[in-house]
Amino acid sequence: MTAPRYGLSLPNRGVLFGATTVDELLEVSEQAEASGAFESIWVGDSLFAKPRLESLVLLSAIAARTRRVRLGTCCLSTFPLRDPIFLAAQWAALDQVSHGRMVLGACIGGSLPREKAEAEFAAFKIPLGERGPRLEEGLTILRRLWSEDHVTHEGRFYQFRDLTLEPKPVQKPAPIWIATNPKPELARPHIIDRALRRVGLMGDGWMTDNTPVARFTERWDAIRRVAREAGRPTGTMESALHLMVNINDDRNAAFEESVKFLHTYYSPAMTREYVESWLAYGPPAAVIEKVRAYVEAGCTTPIVRFASWDQQGQLARALADVMPAALALRVRA
Repeated sequence: MTAPRYGLSLPNRGVLFGATTVDELLEVSEQAEASGAFESIWVGDSLFAKPRLESLVLLSAIAARTRRVRLGTCCLSTFPLRDPIFLAAQWAALDQVSHGRMVLGACIGGSLPREKAEAEFAAFKIPLGERGPRLEEGLTILRRLWSEDHVTHEGRFYQFRDLTLEPKPVQKPAPIWIATNPKPELARPHIIDRALRRVGLMGDGWMTDNTPVARFTERWDAIRRVAREAGRPTGTMESALHLMVNINDDRNAAFEESVKFLHTYYSPAMTREYVESWLAYGPPAAVIEKVRAYVEAGCTTPIVRFASWDQQGQLARALADVMPAALALRVRA
């Protein structure tokens, strides 16, 4: 059994409504690295559906302020909208700037509410129905440009001849994790199966959020089974859960602040039941127990975001009262 590798998710959308500032995001990144408790720092991504500081630009700034932690997107929801050749060059440059610390968390995007997702994709003249195929073709292009010279590609969406990308990423291979969380009440079984198979066949890791523990275990086992059947190594694959956290000895106060924060950050349509399932909140012991459940279910990389306007205060409380016990947990094989 191995120790979990904790990540910190920065609220880069929070600069729009006073939850944080650019300077604080960079300071928190430095504090998280200096603590030794966190092994990675993550930022979200969206253009118009959920506006925020552009993810790759922010990661570049964080790379300049840190030396050890891995850096990544959680997740790059605009992946289907981005030109994969240009993205390959940008990400390779980030891996060079960070001295080999980047992890690309990719996903199909198009998050709810659907009308905002459709408007975002319409601006690029891309139908929502092309999200999955564009992700798959784009990932194929990235991997080839990062590892081969004189690449020729003839695909459904992209065509080019004899391209050699320089410089290539420091990491060989540069890791790609795929984020997916299809809801059984919204997605048909074959859609869920395709999403999980995509991770097993194309990903070096899996990212998800707001998933019941039993479902997390079932899906993680299914992803690794697909990978093994395809002859892909599973020993180094990671599974990441994006978890909201609010530490407060007053459990009700922790929940109410989290609801207000998440309604502002994402959408007021988010139900209290949805927040409850996504959130670890209350006294340190309650937060630790929720983290424990996922780690013991096989989560190698819990990624926490503080659902609070006091980002530095929450980080300090986590480092003092949560992380010592969390670091002692062990991941189910």
